[in-house]
Amino acid sequence: MAKEIERKFLVQGDAWRKLGTGSVYRQGYIATQKAVTVRVRIANNRGYLTIKSPIVNYSRSEFEYEIPVADAQEMLDTLCDRPLIEKVRYKIELNGLIWEIDEFDGDNKGLILAEVELSDAQQQVEIPEWIGEEVSTDRKYFNSNLAKFPFSKW
Repeated sequence: MAKEIERKFLVQGDAWRKLGTGSVYRQGYIATQKAVTVRVRIANNRGYLTIKSPIVNYSRSEFEYEIPVADAQEMLDTLCDRPLIEKVRYKIELNGLIWEIDEFDGDNKGLILAEVELSDAQQQVEIPEWIGEEVSTDRKYFNSNLAKFPFSKW
C-alpha cells in the first residue's frame, strides 16, 4: 500500500506550458461511496485499476494495479459512470518536486489543475508563479466529483 499526500491548486496563465510535455489520460469511476473511490485509467497505452481511501490531512491510502489495457477499455466502456474524465497531464519537475498539471477536456474543458505529491503533510512547498488558489480540500475539484458534476455545469 502506498500513501498519497498531495496538494491541489488552480493554474493561472500559460507560463507552465513551456516546462513539460503532455500525455493523454482517460479515466472513469466504478464506485465512489463514503469518500472511497475505485478508478479505471488508461494512460500512455497502459491500464490501471486504483482504489483510494478518504482523505485525512492531505493524505490517503492508494492501491494501484496495472491491468491489461483491453480490460481497462472494457471497464471504461461498460462499468464507469459518465462522463469520463479526459485530460492531458503534464509533468514538470521544479525544486525537487514533480508538479502534475491536468488540462481537462470533454465536459471539464477549461479547467486546469496542478497537483504536487509530498513526502509528508507538513512539507514546505515553493509555489511557482503560475499556481493560483489552493483547492486541496474543495471536493468539487476531485476527479471523482468532476465525473459526477463536470466543470461545464458549474
